[in-house]
Amino acid sequence: MLNKVIKIIIVKFLFLLFDLIITMPTFDIISEFDKHEIKNAVDQANKEVTTRFDFKGTDSSFELTDDKLIMTSESTFQLQQMFSVVCTKLSRRGVDIACMEVGDPKPGGKCVRQEIIMKQGLDSTLAKKIVKLIKDKKLKVQAAIQGDQVRVTGKSRDDLQDVIKMLRAEDLDMPLQFENFRD
Repeated sequence: MLNKVIKIIIVKFLFLLFDLIITMPTFDIISEFDKHEIKNAVDQANKEVTTRFDFKGTDSSFELTDDKLIMTSESTFQLQQMFSVVCTKLSRRGVDIACMEVGDPKPGGKCVRQEIIMKQGLDSTLAKKIVKLIKDKKLKVQAAIQGDQVRVTGKSRDDLQDVIKMLRAEDLDMPLQFENFRD
């Protein structure tokens, strides 16, 4: 009986020890934005454009569909003014404007349209670039691409924080967020 209890205690201890060895600190690198904040910023920009004096009498407006923002106005100069308005509203709401891919103005009839694509998620080239940057620094961490995010695993929390600091200092095409930091 006592022998059986000791075996059970040893097995439980081994499972606990194995669990401690397996779980290493990790975090995920993503690139996302809050769609509600973008919708609110576009609504504010529409309100400002309708009340501004230099847009009186024009049919200028913003239209948001999924991940596209379409600006419509009578001239390219007004589109430039509208772009600065929407950039101001987005930055005030905490949306990084680096996630925007601005298209060329397209004239059509008496109005000019311009599409802005809101990019979200890490594409494969950017994910590979992030993994390469991490490996080039020769820190004691592993980086793995998982869909549209990169998971970084390391033995110590300090190494992971060094990776975050290094990536914030880099000039990448997309804004990065770091989430699911597990110790």
